Amino acid sequence: MFLRRAKRLEVDLNGLEAVEKESFCSFLGSRLGVDVALSGSKVLVDPERVSLEELRRLVNKFIYHRNLNRRYWVALDGEVVKVRLLEMAKKHEKRRREGTPPSTITHGW
Repeated sequence: MFLRRAKRLEVDLNGLEAVEKESFCSFLGSRLGVDVALSGSKVLVDPERVSLEELRRLVNKFIYHRNLNRRYWVALDGEVVKVRLLEMAKKHEKRRREGTPPSTITHGW
């Protein structure tokens, strides 16, 4: 029989900066007690210790505790937990209200 390597859970950190990626890896390693591999913008975790839903919860917890939830959101896409950058809300142009025309009354004082 062929031995297959167990499929690893994947976290896609495409939106995060490099400093946040390193701190995320140390956060996951300390919470789970397993080795976490960082390769490019992806983090690989051994699935024996954590389920996919638990991993999503931990990623969301990291984003919340770092106060990054105004810029990033966490989604579960198939077998991958993705961290995405929020699209900035489009600012509405200030609409000018039709004002009253200036007064043309002549004052007698």
